[in-house]
Amino acid sequence: MFPTPVIGLLGGGQLGQMLCEAAAPLNVPIAVLDADDAPAKQVNRNTHHVAGSFKEASKIRELAANSDVLTVEIEHIDTAVLEELATAAKAVPVHPSWKTLRLVQNKYEQKEYFASKGLPVAEQMAIESGTGMRTSMEQAAASYGYPFMLKARKDSYDGRGNFKVSSPEDLAAAESEFGHVACYAEKWVPFVMELSVMVIRTESDSAPGVTKKLLPYPVVETVHEDNICSYVYMPPRGLSGERLAQISDMAQAVACRVIDQLWGRGVFAVELFLTADDRILVNEIAPRPHNSGHLTIEAIPYMSQFKAQLTAILDRPLPAALEPHVASALMINVLGGATADAHVPLLEAAQATFAKGLGVYVHMYGKEAKPSRKIGHITLTGTTMSIAELEASAAQLIELAKTIREDRVKAQTKALRPAASASAAPSEPSPAASPATATQAGVAANPLVLVTMGSDSDLPVLKAGFDILDQFGVPWEVDITSAHRTPAKMGQVATEAAARGIKVIIAAAGGAAHLPGMLSAYTPLPVIGVPVKATHLDGMDSLMSIVQMPRGVPTATVAINNSTNAALLAIRILGAFTPALLTKMEAYQRDMEQQVMEKAERLRTIGVAAYLKK
Repeated sequence: MFPTPVIGLLGGGQLGQMLCEAAAPLNVPIAVLDADDAPAKQVNRNTHHVAGSFKEASKIRELAANSDVLTVEIEHIDTAVLEELATAAKAVPVHPSWKTLRLVQNKYEQKEYFASKGLPVAEQMAIESGTGMRTSMEQAAASYGYPFMLKARKDSYDGRGNFKVSSPEDLAAAESEFGHVACYAEKWVPFVMELSVMVIRTESDSAPGVTKKLLPYPVVETVHEDNICSYVYMPPRGLSGERLAQISDMAQAVACRVIDQLWGRGVFAVELFLTADDRILVNEIAPRPHNSGHLTIEAIPYMSQFKAQLTAILDRPLPAALEPHVASALMINVLGGATADAHVPLLEAAQATFAKGLGVYVHMYGKEAKPSRKIGHITLTGTTMSIAELEASAAQLIELAKTIREDRVKAQTKALRPAASASAAPSEPSPAASPATATQAGVAANPLVLVTMGSDSDLPVLKAGFDILDQFGVPWEVDITSAHRTPAKMGQVATEAAARGIKVIIAAAGGAAHLPGMLSAYTPLPVIGVPVKATHLDGMDSLMSIVQMPRGVPTATVAINNSTNAALLAIRILGAFTPALLTKMEAYQRDMEQQVMEKAERLRTIGVAAYLKK
């Protein structure tokens, strides 16, 4: 064993990578559970790593056997296994506690808990899933007015799982996209700025859950684009003097009150809203290092958020306060663009930016560039500059980052338009073509799943299926091929699909719904039909048109408007010959089982009346 405690880390992405970089000079050994090529393993080699998924119970137990204490890079972890490990006779401590992780995984329960503790949160109400969803959303609109936010309770990250309902016309799309998940409505907060405060929390091993020390970092402003953090400013822009001090004190106080209600040691991010009347509302928390804390690596080098995570977990001494070494700092996220090298001009410009009193620091994560993927960040510091002066010094870099985003958005929009018939010679997918090449925009170099529809009006129905394919990392492409209006193109798309490397076709259609069956007649590939509810007959006409195929032309059929099941079935087909997908599907099924068990436990605990009220 190592001479100092081994920290077992569940997840080895960029947060794990930077945690390992902070651990190396402190001689703190970290064992990582993730794929062999994970960023954290690229900078940290030892014999204690475990290869596999951090969502697989057996692998978590294997990591625990190699570790003295466990921590996480992402909160979407099997908390039942962590509870088992932390409460066993030969316990392996988990920080932050499995209790905190379990609470945070459900955003609705998280907010309900904070509200019960008197913390300032936005009003919210539970939304029914299934047939009662439309009525439930209308009740939310009656209570909150438009707009309001519809949010998934679980598995949302970087804005995924959020839907802004701006008018009654959005209810159908919201129902289509969220009808298959547990969600809630949140009253719209007309904030003027989003803030974030990182907080270090420690507690004694002899008194778990009892706070020993809370230490807040300086308040920062976060700017989100496409639901992803793009820029972080320290201090927040447009605030100065007494008002900056007042708002900073309020934000830090609220953040500390939030973290005081949690369990375990480590760093926590508290995301906040600042309203026009200078009120602070809690948005959500992350029980781990966070994007909004990256600039602490250079701005507070003696106790970056990553060093703080290690220090808190190991219960080592902390300073009395966290004072930055610079007057201002700005972080720019490097996000993948429309092409694999779209970010290169931004990196080159950053490396060529020099000025007196200006520090420029590039961090790349060793990840493949894909649209919207976080592949690095750039931090700028101003020794004596105000935040406005620092932003002016970074104008070229900010403009390049905006150009990358604009080109990415244009490419995504183009990808959702009808594609011209393929003229290039089809080719077999390369051995590297795997589920890891998926993109959220559906722009994949070697797509395995073709998703097509008879009309662009079917697109909202398919959105949930796209999200599932992205969640599992399956590369896909999208097209519009009407069986009646473009029969020649439909035939060409179907006959060429297998030669291009497509393995499964998902086809959505409403009304007569001939598209899935006609595709099946032209291709040897499995075709999954999604009946779409049109304006008449509630989609039963579409369902019957797809399911009643003649003998010899099999066409799989899912429930009306259920593109989620179509995507899951496609993944199961691929999983028959792709072990990684089979493993992910098994984890997905275990997660569904856990959700049901949690609901059953909650029903038994609080009773029928309270459960229905929730």
